[in-house]
Amino acid sequence: MVPSFPGTNTPFLLMSETTIEKHTFQAEIQQLLDLVVHSLYTDKEIFLRELISNASDSMEKLRHVEATEKDIHEPTLPLEIHITTDAEAKTLTISDAGIGMTREELVKNLGTIAHSGTKAFLKNMKDSGSTPGNMIGQFGVGFYSAFMVADEVKVHTRSWRAEGEELVWISDGKTGYEIEESPGQSRGVKIVIHLKEELSEYTEETRLRHLIETYSNFVGFPIVLNGKRINEVEALWLKNKSEISEDEYKAFYQFTGKAFDAPAYRLHFSADAPIAINALVFAPAENPERMGFGKVDGGVSLYSKKVLIDANPKGLLPDWMRFMKGVVDSADLPLNISRETMQDSALVKKLGEVISKRVIKMLEKEAEADPAKYRGFYLKFDRFFKEGIATDYANRKSLAKLLRFESSLTDAGTLCGFTDYVSRAKDGQESIYYLVGGSREQVESSPYVEAFKARGLEVIYFTDAVDEYVVESLGEFDGKKLVSIRHGGVELEDHAPEGDALSEEKTTELCEFLKAELGDRVTAVASGKRLVESPVIALVPTDGMSPQMRQMMKAMDENFKDEIKVELEINPRHPLVKKLSEAKDANPDLAKLVALQLLDNALIAAGLLEDARDTVSRMNTLMEKAMG
Repeated sequence: MVPSFPGTNTPFLLMSETTIEKHTFQAEIQQLLDLVVHSLYTDKEIFLRELISNASDSMEKLRHVEATEKDIHEPTLPLEIHITTDAEAKTLTISDAGIGMTREELVKNLGTIAHSGTKAFLKNMKDSGSTPGNMIGQFGVGFYSAFMVADEVKVHTRSWRAEGEELVWISDGKTGYEIEESPGQSRGVKIVIHLKEELSEYTEETRLRHLIETYSNFVGFPIVLNGKRINEVEALWLKNKSEISEDEYKAFYQFTGKAFDAPAYRLHFSADAPIAINALVFAPAENPERMGFGKVDGGVSLYSKKVLIDANPKGLLPDWMRFMKGVVDSADLPLNISRETMQDSALVKKLGEVISKRVIKMLEKEAEADPAKYRGFYLKFDRFFKEGIATDYANRKSLAKLLRFESSLTDAGTLCGFTDYVSRAKDGQESIYYLVGGSREQVESSPYVEAFKARGLEVIYFTDAVDEYVVESLGEFDGKKLVSIRHGGVELEDHAPEGDALSEEKTTELCEFLKAELGDRVTAVASGKRLVESPVIALVPTDGMSPQMRQMMKAMDENFKDEIKVELEINPRHPLVKKLSEAKDANPDLAKLVALQLLDNALIAAGLLEDARDTVSRMNTLMEKAMG
């Protein structure tokens, strides 16, 4: 009678003094192994992360065992992960000093796929139409990823128990596996991977070092590659702030962000609700996009229990926050069978929402604590915040507090925010007034500002090409509507300017004359309260485009056309307007030329005159008449 392994019907062979126990994979196990090797992982290099994670888990378990058990085999062994390579033999060896395995545990643990209900798993996939990547955390199959790169795997092991055997598990991942004695083993597990012929790259030290630093750098045990420790940077995000020096923060930022400078700001926090989070993220001091490097990828990596899940997780943080660098770690994330994607997008979204709000609040506090430092930072990163206003509806109101600009009440070069504006607003002022232009000088000298300055109303000066779109996206701040003073329909309180004005009758007659002469180029001509020093002003309809918006549209579409029609407002106190009122009857030809010139002058001041040929010709005629 052929002897069999205790508790099973699996026979083993007696070869001299060595017992070889052979197991044949069942059909469904072979099927699932094929899925693991060929379908679950998109990158073969993931195998190293999985095996290192398993080794780390094994030593964590040993720490728990040591707390309750006294009789530990080889108690002084250092808890380290050792990786060695042999290019000639095409082998990669990964060993740990963890809990190890007994013979029974080898069968159970490395046969987890069968032990955990392979048939039910495969049936569930077939019935539901799921793909392997959607099957979440049902099996601990990380070990089997080794077969993506190996044509044979040997697992040498010795249990922490004093009576443990010294064994080796051998398999090609296809036909089955063998277990036999392997004298000379220390406590823990040593996995020897014989690499496939075309994958000898995984014996190259530089290649392995890169993979360790990318995926497993923050594993809580030393990782030693061919005698040299690799992971010397700690997982600072899991430590208390009081235990971390500024130099350590800086070194961590430079390592995770692949940077050489010091960060401008940092956010280090932990939270348990609504989701467990440990995060350490930084705002850099320099903006690479501003320096001409093009759009950067996100710099905040996602970890679970110190193991990298995704270096650039899509959808975790809003795109405008891509300048941030650092680490977010959540043990609550349910991972799929290969750890490469997250199962619950709603949970990832919630994680991102918490981080986003924290980052914005951190920047707001930093801006209040040191306005001068924040101004310098803002001037480099303002485009990100403006992009957020336009695209991130959930954080739009909070982001508005981070915007900075000059205004009619600030000196040139001095920035303020919407909160400052509101604090200075007049009692009963329901609007926030702004004007978009190419520069402060251009905006400040425009006739649009006159009436607001005369009434002591602050006007925000926006001088970036994207500002108009940003402000239109925002719409309001703190319940006050954002209003462009370039547009018509802005109501202003009465103001008593200096000088006599045309009578109401003459003003009406002049407006009718101008409308008749200017025709369809203006939608209306009227006397208003806007002007103090200028004779006329061109007002853009509320739904009309500003010059900056028109330029952007033309840059995007060379065939873009938009007929310019404005409301013309006159200043009945201005000497030129009074003279025009007289000339329309005394010298109609001259009055017509002046009327057209006034409109063009107003369009030039508004940045809306696109063809100045008639303007120049008319100006020459007027100068001739002026010279007699």
